Amino acid sequence: MQAALDCANSGLKAYLLEEHPSIGGNMAQLDKTFPTNDCSICMLSPKLVEVGRHFNIEIIAYADLEKVEGEPGNFKVTINKRTRLVDEEKCNGCGDCEEACPFKTLDVFNGELVERKAIYRLYPQAIPNVYTIDQETCTKCKKCVKVCKAEAIDHEMTDKKVPLEVGAIIYAGGYDFFDAAQKPEYGFGRYPNVITSMQFERILSASGPYAGHLERPSDRKAVKKIAWIQCFGSRDVTCGNDYCSSVCCMYATKEAIIAKEHAGDVEPAIFFIDMRAFGKGFEGFYNRAQNDYGVRYIRSQVSALKENPKNRNIFVRYIVGDNDSRIRIEEFDMVVLSVGLVAHRSTRKIAEICDLKCNRFGFIESRPQQPVLSRREGIFLSGTVSGPRDIPETVMQSSAAAALCGQLLASVRGAEVTVKQYPPELEVAEQKPRIGVFICHCGSNIASVVDVEEVAQYIKKLEGVAHVECNIYSCSQDSQVHIKEVIQQKNLNRVVVASCTPRTHEPLFQETMRQAGLNKYLFEMTDIREQCSWVHQQEPEKATDKAKDLIRGSVGKSRLLVPLEFKKVGVTKEALIVGGGISGMTAALSLANQDFQAHLVEKEPQLGGELRHVKINLEGHNWQEYLENTIDQVQKHDKIKVYLDSEIDEVNGFVGNFTTRLKGPNPVEIKHGVIIVATGAKEFKPDRFLYGQNEKVITQRQLEEKLQGDFSPETVVMIQCVGSRDDERPYCSRICCGEAVKNALAIKEKNPDTKVYILYRDIRTYEYKELYYLQAREKGVMFIHFPDDNYPQVSENAPGLKVSVRDTVIDETLDLQTDLVVLSAATVPEKENNQRLAELLKVPLSEDKFFMEAHVKLRPVDFANEGIYLCGLAHSPKYTEENITQALAAAGRAACTLNKDSLEVGGVISVIDEERCASCLTCLRECPYDAPFINARGKAEIEAAKCQGCGNCVAACPAKAIQLRTFTDDQLRALFRSILKVEEAAEVCS
Repeated sequence: MQAALDCANSGLKAYLLEEHPSIGGNMAQLDKTFPTNDCSICMLSPKLVEVGRHFNIEIIAYADLEKVEGEPGNFKVTINKRTRLVDEEKCNGCGDCEEACPFKTLDVFNGELVERKAIYRLYPQAIPNVYTIDQETCTKCKKCVKVCKAEAIDHEMTDKKVPLEVGAIIYAGGYDFFDAAQKPEYGFGRYPNVITSMQFERILSASGPYAGHLERPSDRKAVKKIAWIQCFGSRDVTCGNDYCSSVCCMYATKEAIIAKEHAGDVEPAIFFIDMRAFGKGFEGFYNRAQNDYGVRYIRSQVSALKENPKNRNIFVRYIVGDNDSRIRIEEFDMVVLSVGLVAHRSTRKIAEICDLKCNRFGFIESRPQQPVLSRREGIFLSGTVSGPRDIPETVMQSSAAAALCGQLLASVRGAEVTVKQYPPELEVAEQKPRIGVFICHCGSNIASVVDVEEVAQYIKKLEGVAHVECNIYSCSQDSQVHIKEVIQQKNLNRVVVASCTPRTHEPLFQETMRQAGLNKYLFEMTDIREQCSWVHQQEPEKATDKAKDLIRGSVGKSRLLVPLEFKKVGVTKEALIVGGGISGMTAALSLANQDFQAHLVEKEPQLGGELRHVKINLEGHNWQEYLENTIDQVQKHDKIKVYLDSEIDEVNGFVGNFTTRLKGPNPVEIKHGVIIVATGAKEFKPDRFLYGQNEKVITQRQLEEKLQGDFSPETVVMIQCVGSRDDERPYCSRICCGEAVKNALAIKEKNPDTKVYILYRDIRTYEYKELYYLQAREKGVMFIHFPDDNYPQVSENAPGLKVSVRDTVIDETLDLQTDLVVLSAATVPEKENNQRLAELLKVPLSEDKFFMEAHVKLRPVDFANEGIYLCGLAHSPKYTEENITQALAAAGRAACTLNKDSLEVGGVISVIDEERCASCLTCLRECPYDAPFINARGKAEIEAAKCQGCGNCVAACPAKAIQLRTFTDDQLRALFRSILKVEEAAEVCS
């Protein structure tokens, strides 16, 4: 979906092919997402509707790819569109057919925990919102035909061949889960209370088979003790999946936390080998699970499970590495198997059709050092089709693939697209308020706590309310269509939606307002999920009363809402990229190859950044050759201008129209439409383990340099997590384990007899990096696990060094005599540089002083500030291949802005009453975006395009001369007075 949106928004027609009846993939089945525990479907639903509404995206669902012919820029594709036996043009998703259908089968979407009908829709928010008949279950009784008022069902329909001509192909075919039945010793399929992680997701989900109640399948009783078994179907040579699935540790942690939030007396335990919390924010999430939620982490591999026949509980037999009895047996109410990710069942077939190559695990092989490039020109890879990975990496690859499509098809950009047209905006300024209130059940997220029907009956009585109704999911496609129809049928001129957070959903409903002919700022949203049902889960009456109060306040405020105007400004079709490392150069090249001018700023006297110090990657590919080739392309490209020894001095303007002044040998002012931050990071310089005091203590980077020449120590000891995963830097640096394994293998290649020890807390060699960890062990590299709170000690012991380490497996302290100690040092941000740049660009930093993206899952390369993007080590520690992908993604997102000829500015901005303005300059000093200025009349004025609607100037103005549109004093006074239901409440606002 992200790839289709980025292609379409950058001026390319997109066809979205999906084998299932609806788009959304596996994310639609998830309950929450780590590490923020945001509701998965609530994040996904606006994206679904955006795709479904997009003029330049054509969804071809319930279809298969059959043939690909031709060459890049001119592919001929044949698609087989399977028949649903339901006419997609006629079906309105009413559900009458499903209700009438007498036949049932197991519901795969809900983990086969319940049944569904033979005619079905995957899930309530499904796009397309069309029913499908399961022909294996259907007996053609035709009861569905009789009740279908739209006459959409036709049992004689057949498959259709759809020919397409396209310039590029993005393969984003997704993944399957490991079949837990392949390991019968764990009892899946025999013991009902042994379930998979995806089944547990559906149990947790408010829209799942148990309506979000934490119950076990055997008897639907509430569970108290739950165990998770990690690495089930991955990191396992016995089933041929010796790679790491990358996501299981964190999704098990998430599930344990959510289970604890569902029922406070739940006792979660996670059996694991290594806790792979390597992503941004993951280590803190892991720590919170232990410290705040009491999740037990047991470092042990469980080999089998047994059922207690008396109560159907599950016995877990495991070994612990301490001085007590090493073998333990513990009884749990339910066991969750953290199943690994495997190649999708259709991947090999698609590979054959597209002339691609699969690896031995069935995933598509990408090109070395370029994860988004397939082996065939013009076909790009996205997401888990090439290997197991998390949602942010999938989203990055999708935007990266869109950027590569933009490069290939730059000459025909805009040729096939349709411009969206809105109906004329209705004049409502002189009309009395006719407010429509739509109250969302959010499945049972809200309705299981808040009595939404009671709330609806109460709201009907409020002044100005012309329509009230409840929706199961207000954000679904059919609800959006319905809201639009109700607005038009009942002549509504303002709308209030009471549902979940406006942070993700407000733009969705505002778009519906525009399509209905209303100004989008005649909309008000009330959060009754986070503010009511979630925080008052055990107090339904109070939650219901609070929902009434909040909606009453929104209704009171909405009576005073007025249409807001926009104005259009042009877009400068040039980009500024800050940072000349591999990420910055990759982004600049991609934009230049899409025919946009790129300005590349580097503070050092040469390009290359940190990659200048890295010789090869874990897979053995040469980075220096790659880097030299990239620098050569940048320097020769006529669309790229490089500024060395230069830094940003000042930034002004707004998305589409920035002006930046550089300082350096040749100071210059640049006008540009977007900014990409690619400022990199650096290796931490250790302050312990005798580093800097003894020349035999070095870092992994220094070791890689030494390995280029003669290297003959008899013993090498490596210490992991130096400078990260501690109190000062609580994050994981992600690359250190892979770097240690890479250098250990290089040592063994040079001198097989050299003893190499790697002292670690967790080995985090995710995805295919696990294969090299396995290879290192096979070659004799010794891995010793030490406790988190008991780091090794390094001391001088002539003629070399002594390393003392507590081995948790044998529970003894080992003294290792060594010739060399190698520290796996953290990747740390350029704090001062990042702080300065963040202030110039008005963008946030994380607690760790890396730059903070707009959303950790769905917007990993965007800042919250429009027109500014992020990539590389400036975002977080990552491998170089991942940095390259993120840089392409940033270019893909930037191209969506640069493709536009104009942008709308205005809306929720501050306005100044010149009669009250004293020209005191307070607003100029307080505004972080430099939006106020003194006009020709000597009064303060707001530059609409710069204003971000933060309200700082409103609060600071001593003359009360500034108002923030849609949050004016009168509107806020009405909000508070309505909530409090007392006349005196006006004093609150004074």
